Amino acid sequence: MGFSSQNSKMNAILETPEMPAVFDGVKLAVVAAALYIIIRCLNLKCPTASPELIFQDTPLSHFLIKSCPLLTKEYIPPLIWGKSGHIQTALYGKMGRVSSPHPYGLRKFLPMPDGATATYDLFEPLAEHCIGDNITMVICPGIANHSEKQYIRTFVDYAQRNGYRCAVLNHLGALPSIELTSPRMFTYGCTWEFGAMVNHIKKTFPQSQLIVVGFSLGGNIVCKYLGEAPGNQERVLCCVSVCQGYSALRAQETFLQWDQCRRLYNFLMADNMKKIILSHRHVLFGKNNNRTQGLDDTDMNRLYTATSLTQIDDNIMRKFHGYKSLKEYYEKESCLHYLHYIHVPLMLVNAVDDPLVHDSLLSIPKSLSGTKENVMVVLPLHGGHLGFFEGSVLFPEPLTWMDKLIVQYANAICQWERNKSQCTDMEQAEAAQE
Repeated sequence: MGFSSQNSKMNAILETPEMPAVFDGVKLAVVAAALYIIIRCLNLKCPTASPELIFQDTPLSHFLIKSCPLLTKEYIPPLIWGKSGHIQTALYGKMGRVSSPHPYGLRKFLPMPDGATATYDLFEPLAEHCIGDNITMVICPGIANHSEKQYIRTFVDYAQRNGYRCAVLNHLGALPSIELTSPRMFTYGCTWEFGAMVNHIKKTFPQSQLIVVGFSLGGNIVCKYLGEAPGNQERVLCCVSVCQGYSALRAQETFLQWDQCRRLYNFLMADNMKKIILSHRHVLFGKNNNRTQGLDDTDMNRLYTATSLTQIDDNIMRKFHGYKSLKEYYEKESCLHYLHYIHVPLMLVNAVDDPLVHDSLLSIPKSLSGTKENVMVVLPLHGGHLGFFEGSVLFPEPLTWMDKLIVQYANAICQWERNKSQCTDMEQAEAAQE
């Protein structure tokens, strides 16, 4: 009787309506917590806005703002995930672009003095330019990238359809189908191959003016190239740099931090670099390789075990150019010390939520714009690292905000130069009549 009575009481407790209510409360709490995490991770409460613009009050700046609606228009990323810099970056890295076109180009091979062979792809315009001029965009892709990357193909196709000839550098060693012909591959700031491409374009198209475009690491290279010598800016109308970090020396510490998952991105990029280096190991680390004669089995073992770009740069990359230390390598190969020597119009674009570029690095372009009239800094709230996807709710559009902004800016600069030329011709004609 006692045992039966206890079972009855237990059953009565379990059958009370309070227990299901407790379980329902737990479920609701779990759902609420999940929604809170999703909202925080996706930044759904973050507003959309037009980019922050930093520039000096000049006639050119006024003309650019008037001629480039995207500079003052609200940038609206896809509603569900577009406000997350991580997702924008991940989608760019994994997917590239949506419905990416396949522009047809001719591959050019340029022998270098040290035995290396630079390559670039040349794409002719598919329409007449907006002012009828002969303009060539010389493009430098991001780290380990080349003309066959989807984000490059999408931008090139759009530029072609707006009347631009495009020349895209293939970073030395980045194309799987092209073997190295010397024990050297691309580095963080080596401008030799880009300079060879630009010089070849100038000789091949003597009537063409140039617009320089660099993405990420490519932004560092093009800015460094323009600032290295005044002659490098001849026939250059303007330069656009997107998502670069400006100073490797200042960035290296932030790139080792877990804040914004930069350490994870660092690891993934280092793993990709290892694969590229090892795919060329027979050329890079041959026995008769004078350039890398300082490399030994210890260096190779360090490469295999490297988990960051800093380790790879210190043990391998800096030695291709004979730098004695990682600090010297980063100081000499960063564009930071060359930016002040660029006198053509310069647009520097960085997304505020770029997980690869720390906020502290944005003080470099901001400070530059305060001292040079030709610089315009564009800081959209969203976009990640080379993402800048647009779309209504879930699915992004094939063209990105970045693609359209670069072409819009280029068109405005071309029109500005045309107006200046016409004003000069009129002034000369009036002076001759007097």
